[in-house]
Amino acid sequence: MCVPALIVLIMFSYIPFAGIWMAFTDFNVVDGIFGSKFVGLDNFKYFFSENSMGWKVTYNTLYINFFGLILGIIIPVSIAILINEIRHKAYKKIAQSMMFFPYFISWVVVGAILYGIFSTDVGVANHILKFFGAEPISWYSEPKYWKWIIILSSVWKWSGYSSIVYMAAMSNFDGSLYEAAKVDGANKLQQILYLTVPMLKPTIIVLSLLSVGRIFYGDFGMIYGIVGNNPVLAEEVTVIDTYVYQSMRTLGFSYSTAIGLFQSLMGLILITAANKSAKKINDGEGLF
Repeated sequence: MCVPALIVLIMFSYIPFAGIWMAFTDFNVVDGIFGSKFVGLDNFKYFFSENSMGWKVTYNTLYINFFGLILGIIIPVSIAILINEIRHKAYKKIAQSMMFFPYFISWVVVGAILYGIFSTDVGVANHILKFFGAEPISWYSEPKYWKWIIILSSVWKWSGYSSIVYMAAMSNFDGSLYEAAKVDGANKLQQILYLTVPMLKPTIIVLSLLSVGRIFYGDFGMIYGIVGNNPVLAEEVTVIDTYVYQSMRTLGFSYSTAIGLFQSLMGLILITAANKSAKKINDGEGLF
């Protein structure tokens, strides 16, 4: 009974590993993966050369993901705690649904929403600036704003999903601990700081480790859904994944494969290091 599943696993998970060799060749279709000229680390060297955007797109990716990771912990935990404090069941369900809704919105729709906010002529942001007597901003011609627009959009979209995970963890907390804290005179803030947050620590660590493992990965759909092919914003918002897409059309498969391998190796190193650190902090408990 396991044979079909094993065949599928081998075909789609293990055989494609042969493609890693492409990163070390000057691949062409006629010669194939193993017949193409071996170039060693040339593809990797070019990625980090002055002629490439390698350093810039790596910086963009790390910047967006790092601050997205930090806010992606603080905001969902805060939302989960606030919703958990709602005692009326109907209001609580409504709040959960409203917070979870953005998770189901595609990045194309998010891009349309942001256009409605930041459009130069009809955008809400410029109307607010005019109302207060400030000069309108041509947002889609100002690259400096867009890293944080992307970060906040990502946090807005994913916070509801993460908060549900934290709320699920909180549903298993021992209520008698809170009763004992009340008897001892602890107020609501003290209960949150000294009971809720410490008990959420294992869940926070697991979700953080999963995020750290993808810190070198840029969300292709997010970037293209929000800014598209805008050349004015490209230098500030191009991440590794969108750069791979562009490179595949101009520099070939070998170069793109090398970048993908670099991402995978860095992700493996980071998640391993983060897991070891988490074990030291969390009494030996980590992701693996």
